[in-house]
Amino acid sequence: MAEVEMYGAMWCGDCRRSKSLLDTLKVDYDNFDVEESKELADKAQAISGRTNIPVIKFADGKHLVEPSDAVLYAELKLRGLAE
Repeated sequence: MAEVEMYGAMWCGDCRRSKSLLDTLKVDYDNFDVEESKELADKAQAISGRTNIPVIKFADGKHLVEPSDAVLYAELKLRGLAE
């Protein structure tokens, strides 16, 4: 299991942006497409309490919903996952 889980969808611009940042920083993460199943969509909603995506969950349980690149980068850096 990766330190980061991302719940999103291919059609979502914010999801593509967050995924691009994770890829650029070479962060190991598990990507879950909420369009694949109701269970994944329900899990993302259970984590965040909302239906907005992306939902990015860290191993310590903290999560972000629709984070800006700056906020996501800061959280990754705080956890030693980005330089």
